[in-house]
Amino acid sequence: MEENLSLFSSSDVERYINDYAIPWGINIAMAIVIYVIGRIVVGFILSLFRRLMAKSKYDAMLVDFLEAIISAILMLFVIVASLNQLGVDTTSLVAILGAAGLAIGLSLQDSLKNFAAGVMLLVFKPFKSGDFVEAAGTAGTINKIGIFTTTMTTPDNKEIIVPNGGIYSNNITNYSAKETRRVDMVVGIGYDADLRKAKEILNEMVRADDRILSEPAPTVAVSELADSSVNFVVRPWCKASDFWGVKFDFTEQVKLRFD
Repeated sequence: MEENLSLFSSSDVERYINDYAIPWGINIAMAIVIYVIGRIVVGFILSLFRRLMAKSKYDAMLVDFLEAIISAILMLFVIVASLNQLGVDTTSLVAILGAAGLAIGLSLQDSLKNFAAGVMLLVFKPFKSGDFVEAAGTAGTINKIGIFTTTMTTPDNKEIIVPNGGIYSNNITNYSAKETRRVDMVVGIGYDADLRKAKEILNEMVRADDRILSEPAPTVAVSELADSSVNFVVRPWCKASDFWGVKFDFTEQVKLRFD
């Protein structure tokens, strides 16, 4: 035992402390300081981000998701800086993470496309929950706008889940975006019918419907001399919520008045 202790002289112990223990201790302490300060800075940045997003009134799901991504990226920088202080070669670590990210991105490119489209939908808001839209070959009322998919309910009460990539890469028709809509109808009469009388009746019908707006002014005009009929276009304006009621009721009244 005494022989083993004699192998380490006081000078050896001192050299070990000076060459290894103290430098490693300083590096470990500095790495801890970098990590702690980094956590504080990340927390401050995320707090500032939340305040900015609260003022912009973006969707809560988008804000939470972006906050998680920003937090992960910033903490990765903090961890890499801490490891670098410990003397760990972070170059190879960053290269491995980059290669893994590339591989994951290639395997999930469709999902990433839907994610990117979901972010754009939540940021630019071409429609909101409750709007009736036509997008990606589907028409329905928007129930929920998610990061990857949008849920819609069709007029016959079917729930359809549409990938966001399909929505954002095609035309979007939002029937609820404006408070008013124009109802386009075509009414045909025979060539032997009284043209002026028919036009007068159509104008009376337009004026009699309280749901039809006076401004913009409705249009009743001859649009076509077809093979077997003279066609009128009837284009009244109404509130968007009254669109189908006006269209169906007016069509029914045309049949009743012209019989």
